[in-house]
Amino acid sequence: MINFDWSYFFLCVITTLGSLIFLSDKVKYYFKFTYFILGSMFATSWPVVFMLFRPFHWKNALIPAWQVKKIMGLVGVKFSIRGKKNIVKDKAAVILINHQSSLDLVVLAELWPVIDSCTVVSKSEILYFTGIFGLASLLWGTIFINRNKKNESVNALNTTGKIINKRKAKLLMFPEGTRHSDNTLRPFKKGAFNVAISSQAPIQPIVVSKYYYIDHDKKIFNSGKSYITILPAISTEGMTKNDLDTLMKKSYDVMNREFQSSTNEILAEVKRENNK
Repeated sequence: MINFDWSYFFLCVITTLGSLIFLSDKVKYYFKFTYFILGSMFATSWPVVFMLFRPFHWKNALIPAWQVKKIMGLVGVKFSIRGKKNIVKDKAAVILINHQSSLDLVVLAELWPVIDSCTVVSKSEILYFTGIFGLASLLWGTIFINRNKKNESVNALNTTGKIINKRKAKLLMFPEGTRHSDNTLRPFKKGAFNVAISSQAPIQPIVVSKYYYIDHDKKIFNSGKSYITILPAISTEGMTKNDLDTLMKKSYDVMNREFQSSTNEILAEVKRENNK
């Protein structure tokens, strides 16, 4: 009978996997994303039992946020927040963030402890089809809407304006509506601006520099860092739906300009560090 050494087998597997991660961009790409997604699902799900003692409260997301940031650090990506002095205090606000990747979850994790009373809007499928993660999302105060039914979505967004005013909450939204890796921001959708005008809550633009260390087409996921820049708030006081297009353009121009500026800044910084 042949004796099989399992410890030697696992050592070989780990060594082989480790070598592939360092030698193959594609393996590293899939490994990092798998680790990030599975780790984030675990980090956001296990504290559910504690969330039950304080349901629908934004602070229920603080422990998951801390863990997600740690996971991202192990992946080799760091975020730096700038412009904290611009944060809207003691009243409701609609926070706009550009949308690049599933890694934007880390941006929310970075902002959640810094900006009090945060909440997000999500499609109802997240609640019904993601198991314990959907429950966790509900327990930290996520507002769910049915995007397949336009009338219901509009009514939900109108109700959202009333909710954030009552709670003095900060509603975090991605106005582009879809993830992308373009060099400029994509056109904004109207939802966030309808909420801001109906609630007369200021808009707080937040811009994340480009994830230059990720290339989805080439399957590259390197280490890197990004700036999260909190820009001065844009008032909506006295605005009506007639001002919607003007507000959208102003917000887009400010954010797109900062996106390109902060991206160029971080790329120049990385280049200087590499040349040392």
